[in-house]
Amino acid sequence: MTHPLVEQLRFTRSELQRALTGVSDEEARRRFLPMNCISWIVGHLAWQEQRYWLRFAQGLKLRPELDADFAYGRPASTPPLEQVLQAWREITAASDPWLDAVATPTLTEPFTVPGWGVTTTYGSLMLRMIYHYFYHIGEIMAIRQLLGHTNLPEFIGDLDRAAPYRPESG
Repeated sequence: MTHPLVEQLRFTRSELQRALTGVSDEEARRRFLPMNCISWIVGHLAWQEQRYWLRFAQGLKLRPELDADFAYGRPASTPPLEQVLQAWREITAASDPWLDAVATPTLTEPFTVPGWGVTTTYGSLMLRMIYHYFYHIGEIMAIRQLLGHTNLPEFIGDLDRAAPYRPESG
């Protein structure tokens, strides 16, 4: 059975997709300083998913260009929305088998992140990923308001139906 924390990550991914509904490529590439544009944010989240679930967990890197274009602290850019969405889809799909199989022992075992020198756990990285998504979803919604969008979706979505609290089975 999928770990409850993974279910929360998947719900969070679906909330990103809801936040992007109705955003055109032109709008996604528009920048309101000092914020990054929506499409850069999507690329940045793809970079983090790749970093945690592919590179750290499995030693894989599907899209090496994400390190140069979207890593923390990288310069702002205005990439095409479909380009970064495609990267995000590929990376999340490639991450899913590992996430489907991950269990509490793996989530709680401390390890030192290569090149970062920080000791953490995959469980903590998953929490960081979820919180990071919601930080940027809020930023996307603020950008959409600046773009003049109205009738925006409310967040958090249908949590009680889509991803209610579930204790770990065991």
